Amino acid sequence: MKNLTAVQAAKLIKSNDRIYVHSVASTPNHLIDAIVERADELSNVEFCHIHTLGKAPYAGPKFKDSFKVNSFFIGGNVRHTIKAGNGTYTPVFLSELPKLFRENLVALDVVLLQVSTPDANGFCSLGPSVVAEPAAIANAKLVIAQVNKYLPRTFGDATIHSSHIDVMVEYDTPILTEYSATISDAEDKIGAYIAEMIEDGSTLQMGIGSIPEAVLQKLKNHKYLGLHTEMFADGVIDLIEAGALDCSRQKTTNNKAMSTFCVGTEKLYNYINDNPFFVFKECSHTNDPFIIRQNPNVVAINSAVEIDVTGQICADSIGHRLYSGVGGQVDFMRGATMSKGGKAIIALSATTKKGKNKIVPALKAGAGVVTSRAHAQFVVTEFGVADLRGKSIDQRVQALANIAHPNFREDIVKEYYQSIR
Repeated sequence: MKNLTAVQAAKLIKSNDRIYVHSVASTPNHLIDAIVERADELSNVEFCHIHTLGKAPYAGPKFKDSFKVNSFFIGGNVRHTIKAGNGTYTPVFLSELPKLFRENLVALDVVLLQVSTPDANGFCSLGPSVVAEPAAIANAKLVIAQVNKYLPRTFGDATIHSSHIDVMVEYDTPILTEYSATISDAEDKIGAYIAEMIEDGSTLQMGIGSIPEAVLQKLKNHKYLGLHTEMFADGVIDLIEAGALDCSRQKTTNNKAMSTFCVGTEKLYNYINDNPFFVFKECSHTNDPFIIRQNPNVVAINSAVEIDVTGQICADSIGHRLYSGVGGQVDFMRGATMSKGGKAIIALSATTKKGKNKIVPALKAGAGVVTSRAHAQFVVTEFGVADLRGKSIDQRVQALANIAHPNFREDIVKEYYQSIR
C-alpha cells in the first residue's frame, strides 16, 4: 500500500483502462477530479458505475475522446451521455452485477473507492454504499481509495482491510447528500393505500423519494416491521425511534436491518455511523430473490415510468430514451411474490407532471419492459389499488383503468380493444 496525493494516484491511470467507481454517497469525487485533470494525456478511459453523486465531470462532451461512460444504472449526472454518444448503458439485475466482475464478463483495471479512516487494526469501511464493490475490489488490477474521516463506519460487507488497497489518498470532505421529502396530495394518498396493505411483522423494501417517504410516515403505529432492502433514506429513522421497525421477525438477519446502500442527509449518515443495527451487504446477497423470500410478509414497493393495461411495467426508459436502469426492481418483486404473505407493489401517480397518462393501452414505442406482466401483483395510484393476482387480461384492463385518472379511463379501455381486434 502506498500513500499518495490525488495527483500522484491519477498518474497511475492509463489509456484504455476501465475504471469502476464507488457508488452513490461514497463516490470518490476528489480522485475523479484528479483523473479528469489528465484528460489531455488519456484516451478511451471507461468509467463504469451505477448511480453516483457529484458532477461526473468525465461525462462532459468535451472529454469524449478521453473518457467514456458505461452505466449499470443511469443517473441524472450522466444521462446526457447516451444521446451525446460518449456513454452507454449495460442492463443488469442489480443482484447479478458482482457476477460480471467475478467472471470477468466486465474486466476491471481500476477501482476508485472512498473509505473511512483505518482503525487500530487496519480496517476501513465502505461507508453508506457497498453494492458490488467487494467483487470489484477482488477482481481489479489496481485499487485506489480516497480516505475520508467524514465517511460513516458501517458493518457487514462494508468492512475492508487496508491491505486490500493498493493506494490511499487522504482527503477529508463532508459526503454528499441527496434527499427530498416533499410529498404531494397524490403521493400522500398513495402512501395511505400502501400503509393499509402492510401488516405488523412485514419486512419492507422500498427506495427513496416522495412515495416511500409517504408510506413510512404512516407506519409509526405498526409493530415488528423489518427492513431488508436495496436502499433506504432518512425516513426509516423515525420508524426505528417510534418502535415500529425492530426487525424482530425478519429471518435474514439477527434483529438487524439489511441494505446494500443508503443515501440521505447528514442526519442519516450520523445515525448509521458505528451503528450495529444496520448491516450492509453486497447486492448479490441483499437482492437475491431466494434470500429475500425467507422473510415473512415481504412488501416490495417500487415505481414505474408507465404501465400498460396488461401489467407490463416500464421503469428504465421513456420510450426509446434510456433514463435509469433495471436496478433491483425485479429482484425484489420476485422475492416478494415468493415470500409467504408477500406483496409486490408498483406505486405511481396516475399522471405525469404535465398531465399525461401513466396507465396506458400500450407502452410507448421503444419502452423497456423491466418487470413482466407475470410478475405484476399490485398497482397503486392516488385513485386506488389494482390487485392483478389471478386476473385475466380482460380483468386487468378494467382493474387498471379503474385506478387511472378519470379523464382517461374510458379511452384506455376503448383504445386497448381497438388495438387487438
